[in-house]
Amino acid sequence: MQGSLGVIEDKLVEEHHVSHHIKGSKAGATLVFFAGVHGNELAGVKGLNNVFKSLKQTDIKGEIFGIYGNINAINHNERFIEKDLNRVWTVKNLDILSKAQNPMNEDKEQKDLLKCINGIITKTRGPLYFIDLHTTSSQSLPFITINDTLMNRKFSESFPVPIVLGIEEYLDGTLLSYLNTKGFVSIGFEAGQHADPLAVRNCEAFISLACFVSGVLTKVPNSNILKHKKHLKSSSENISAFFEIVFKYHIQPNENFKMKEGFMSFETIKKGELLAYSNEKPIHSKDNAKIFMPLYQKSGEDGFFIIRYVPRFFLWLSKLLRRLNADVLLTWLPGISWHDKKNGVLTANLKTTGFMAKEIFHLFGYRRQIVDENHALLYNRERVSKNRMYTKEPWY
Repeated sequence: MQGSLGVIEDKLVEEHHVSHHIKGSKAGATLVFFAGVHGNELAGVKGLNNVFKSLKQTDIKGEIFGIYGNINAINHNERFIEKDLNRVWTVKNLDILSKAQNPMNEDKEQKDLLKCINGIITKTRGPLYFIDLHTTSSQSLPFITINDTLMNRKFSESFPVPIVLGIEEYLDGTLLSYLNTKGFVSIGFEAGQHADPLAVRNCEAFISLACFVSGVLTKVPNSNILKHKKHLKSSSENISAFFEIVFKYHIQPNENFKMKEGFMSFETIKKGELLAYSNEKPIHSKDNAKIFMPLYQKSGEDGFFIIRYVPRFFLWLSKLLRRLNADVLLTWLPGISWHDKKNGVLTANLKTTGFMAKEIFHLFGYRRQIVDENHALLYNRERVSKNRMYTKEPWY
């Protein structure tokens, strides 16, 4: 890839989303990478291009796809043209999109992407993996974000980088959350800061390891695997623990938000420390914590997040409860009942369940929720996960 903006082999990104596709001679898993869902995040685009150049069909068992997200935005080096393509994957918006006659800009991009995704799902018979590649506006260690299912956790632990839970609670309409409703392994990889050349190298290492871990890439020297693992371990400063998001600062329409310069994701902050300004008024940290994805670009509604370390005991306990389908016990409590048991959706009366800490719901796998004035719909991705599809995979 030459230049700094969406240029691949001296050509603008072509007007179709499947940028790369290799089908091996033997049946196996299908691995799908997305890059450029935000058009100014080009490390994934470059990383895919570089890795695919080195792949040989004879070394592939199954299929690998590289899919570009917001092609128009990539070609303009903009996060988006009219609206954020990574915030539109809601039931409501998809219903509106299905009725659109002449979609433009992000609506057209989404409709084309949906056709690609559905086509792959329909044709695939073996294990299926979706991986969404991103970068951040601030300096950051590379890390993985997942919707919190045991399947996603297990696969993510194959990579020596931090893993962040709970993103689905704070970001509505992400592509990753939509893919998780389908029940397949679906994870996000954040490679570093947008313009940092190291982010491209991080993407290359992660893509290569994902091909190996999923079993799609069969002929790879152990020295190459060790090299990629060593690189990611070094880039992430030997941090491979689980964290969860506990707070998001949401920027309001017409708010003049400015992050204090110099923060990077996973940096420790102290109670009372100045973090940002809202309409020139200071915003201070309420606790000793770690800051996550501080905003250093003009577009975006997410000012910053606060994360905390998740102890191994709670990971173990939640694993036990979920394997026992113990979430049925929640329906014994007043104000909680099944809205859709098959798909793991509870309805909770907020007047009678307001006393319950959300950490309790997290243990059972309920993180995503839709709230109205008196009730909340709580979604458990665990109950729709296609676990049996992956039981024979090398990482499972």
